[in-house]
Amino acid sequence: QVQLVESGGGLVQAGGSLRLSCAASGRSFSTYAMGWFRQAPGKEREFVAAINRSGGSTYYADSVKGRFTISRDNANSTVYLKMESLKPDDTAVYYCAASLRTWRAQAMGALGLYALWGQGTQVTVSS
Repeated sequence: QVQLVESGGGLVQAGGSLRLSCAASGRSFSTYAMGWFRQAPGKEREFVAAINRSGGSTYYADSVKGRFTISRDNANSTVYLKMESLKPDDTAVYYCAASLRTWRAQAMGALGLYALWGQGTQVTVSS
């Protein structure tokens, strides 16, 4: 079973950039679609971005489209989230997650599709 560990969070000024990484243990990383979610204080966890097993297809929440880029490196069992033009509203704990479900882009925003979760990394965007 894959275990997920996020890194790369931190404090950044509005307009700045960060790149989050999610390293997966285990040999079956390439069999999982991967997603990024976030949870701000007092709010529900929400979908950010997803990528299919090969990396050839991606899907984004409207709130981050054009600013965030999800990618993966199956050889190194890592998924990335490059975040640019950050806004204070992007402040949250960011989680990566893994899904064995069949890829259907617009369905990949559902939390219930993801069986495995990391512990999260804090991203704080100051105004």
